[in-house]
Amino acid sequence: MSNNNTIKDFGARLMNGAHKIVLTVSRGRLLSKPFGMPVVELHTIGRSSGMPRSCHLTTPVRERDWIVLVASKGDDDRNPDWYKNLQANPDVGLVMNGERFAAHARTASAEERAELWPKVVAAYKGYASYQQRTQREIPLVICQL
Repeated sequence: MSNNNTIKDFGARLMNGAHKIVLTVSRGRLLSKPFGMPVVELHTIGRSSGMPRSCHLTTPVRERDWIVLVASKGDDDRNPDWYKNLQANPDVGLVMNGERFAAHARTASAEERAELWPKVVAAYKGYASYQQRTQREIPLVICQL
């Protein structure tokens, strides 16, 4: 792994930890809708360690019984670790607005992604920039509640 990736990964972990602290201390009143998108706490099982993992993400699209997560990792050319974890174990936990849900996560098909991507970008235009700056197609994850 390059030094640049190490620094990026450390920064991402630091930001996620800080976000978690602010949400906890404020009881969800601060930073609960960054960029106008609801925050979701995603719980996965580490694909190598088998240990519980969690991170905070935003969900740009939510329907009655499913939500969409964007595996962007900013404009990084690598998929985020949480995405790799749910590929290995797609049964995940979600916390939204203090409510816990069990969900089954899967990568959107090409057809589903084509339909969902404009909605994702409408919710946050930054995703379009991320996609332009990376060589990989950013996966969309559908979490069925």
